[in-house]
Amino acid sequence: MPNALLTPFATWTYDQNYTAWNAVLDGKQGSETVSPIAAPARLADFAGLAAAYIEVGDLDNFRDEDIAYAQQLARAGVSVELHVHPGAPHGFERFAPNSKVAKRAMNDRIRVIQSL
Repeated sequence: MPNALLTPFATWTYDQNYTAWNAVLDGKQGSETVSPIAAPARLADFAGLAAAYIEVGDLDNFRDEDIAYAQQLARAGVSVELHVHPGAPHGFERFAPNSKVAKRAMNDRIRVIQSL
């Protein structure tokens, strides 16, 4: 659902997202044939999934669904590390790779990967 408060900051628009999902799902979005592997929001049982690292900018159109996914994982007892980066839009680390927020996010990613 589009969030009018985020629209002015969108670096990835709702139209682009629709186009991408249409391509990935071959026009089957909304149908019962879409697997939760392709669209994790369709997952009904989160128990037993691997620990998750989730990060999103608070100006990202995906913010709310990323937070909701992290909550679903946590409710199922899955370990979750969630970062919501203040003032950051979608793709912030590509647009400003030398910014403090991008460096912090990259350090967190490396830390998590090294801990596996």
